[in-house]
Amino acid sequence: MEHLRALDDEVNAFLDSMFGPRDSRVRGWFMLDSYLPTFCLTVIYLLSIWLGNKYMKNRPALSLRGLLTLYNLGITLLSAYMLVELILSSWEGGYNLQCQNLDSAGAGDIRVAKVLWWYYFSKLVEFLDTIFFVLRKKTNQITFLHVYHHASMFNIWWCVLNWIPCGQSFFGPTLNSFIHILMYSYYGLSVFPSMHKYLWWKKYLTQAQLVQFVLTITHTLSAAVKPCGFPFGCLIFQSSYMMTLVILFLNFYVQTYRKKPMKKDMQELSAGKGVSNGFLKASFAWANGVSHRKAQ
Repeated sequence: MEHLRALDDEVNAFLDSMFGPRDSRVRGWFMLDSYLPTFCLTVIYLLSIWLGNKYMKNRPALSLRGLLTLYNLGITLLSAYMLVELILSSWEGGYNLQCQNLDSAGAGDIRVAKVLWWYYFSKLVEFLDTIFFVLRKKTNQITFLHVYHHASMFNIWWCVLNWIPCGQSFFGPTLNSFIHILMYSYYGLSVFPSMHKYLWWKKYLTQAQLVQFVLTITHTLSAAVKPCGFPFGCLIFQSSYMMTLVILFLNFYVQTYRKKPMKKDMQELSAGKGVSNGFLKASFAWANGVSHRKAQ
């Protein structure tokens, strides 16, 4: 235990020297005073993917329909709570949409920080997305984008809560909570085969995610153009990180909704198949984005 405490002290001292003093308003909050729990849980998450795939290799896939229904409902309700609470708390604090500093809203800032702690914690809960993929043997959906997004968000938001737990930080989670209401509602419904015919809007979910990233980058950089006291380095880091998500999600979108349908259409044309009343059948399916691949 003494060696663990010494390691914990060294890690925290290094982070403090790199980022400066932490925000005293969140001291003592669950899982925030030390980075080790967040780091160790991320390592366990990554190991679970590797070991879980090995364990499931020669075993039948699990259905988990009931568990998935409850899980997706729970995440949808949590996202709805965070969306409403972020809107109300930022309104109470008189937040400036263009740029909001960290300490001028008083009780409103504390209220925002409390919601953002739930947002950070939700990133831990969302590790289950991948674990369910492993247990259901949906390995094609465990992409680099999926794992990178899940693992990085949990760690980044530990930093956000410790150094910039309110102010300009509120905007991205507000948008993301709204997107997650739509996204996890979709995933919950997709568990039931009878609902698949109503889930033509998957493509538009990916488009909404891309719009979310662009709006977040725009909002972040607006505070760099017209500063209000929010740390400049944090603005640049967030914008850079969001750009990596834009690139990865754009690649996913092109691979899923552009290249594959076109390749399939050309193959069917060459074989003289898939033509009905002068139109390719595949074009109708993919125009509606009927694909149950999951990326977030």
